[in-house]
Amino acid sequence: MKPVKTPAGSNDPAASSEPEQVRAKLPQDQPFGWSAYAERINGRFAMLGFTAVLVIEVLSRDTFLHWAGLVP
Repeated sequence: MKPVKTPAGSNDPAASSEPEQVRAKLPQDQPFGWSAYAERINGRFAMLGFTAVLVIEVLSRDTFLHWAGLVP
């Protein structure tokens, strides 16, 4: 068997060639899916729901899980 020639200073045969860079091409305007607007609205409703749970716990002086009937 003949030895594999590699670049000077390298003992790894896989280092003999540069890997090809591949980049995905994404459309600029996505008609559906993740968007900044959807994320902003979702975040605002999540904050509103969390605040509502805190208000329910303060006013009822009971945990949300107990108030909702999930814990006896």
